[in-house]
Amino acid sequence: MLAIYLLAIFLFIILLLPLVIIALIVKLTSKGPILFIQERYGRNSRPFKLYKFRSMTDSAPQIANSKFTDIQNYITPFGMFIRKTSLDELPQLWNIIKGDMSFIGPRPLAITDIKVIKLRKQNGGDSVLPGISGLAQVNGRNKLTDLDKASYDGKYAANISFHVDVLLTIETVFSVLKRDGVFKDTPIDETNKIELEREQESIDVSSKG
Repeated sequence: MLAIYLLAIFLFIILLLPLVIIALIVKLTSKGPILFIQERYGRNSRPFKLYKFRSMTDSAPQIANSKFTDIQNYITPFGMFIRKTSLDELPQLWNIIKGDMSFIGPRPLAITDIKVIKLRKQNGGDSVLPGISGLAQVNGRNKLTDLDKASYDGKYAANISFHVDVLLTIETVFSVLKRDGVFKDTPIDETNKIELEREQESIDVSSKG
């Protein structure tokens, strides 16, 4: 754990100039804050504040990425670049320094992904520190179903080791270079379609209130 902490500090220092440059571009190219700060659930499903460079517009709805049918319409031009290159994740070095996260582990999720959070609690996927990348990220990322995400996270927690982390780090680099799974491009199945329609009806009813 000390080695991870020291590595995060080292990377934060040497990447300070790129971090400042990215922050300035985010601020100058779109309205809104530089950082996207959101409550996520980590080890033992405890909440913490996660930091990312903002890649979406202020008008973007607060829903899980998998629920968007037109997510690219809400992403800024520069936001598209930092998402595809995963540069938007760099502020999470601070989360690692704080002890909220590690480099490799199950991705910390927001309350909008409550189904996966509950599944991970059942299979032990939340028993380890969450990571910037992990087994689910190199096996499909946003293209995975909720069940697949939770399953991969449970498998990682049950087989955690330095060797596995090294392999996942290498796979993450190749995944970022290939830009795999940045957006969910699979068709919406009937179940998800019905759920989305119900959610929309619920919003419509409450707005008429």
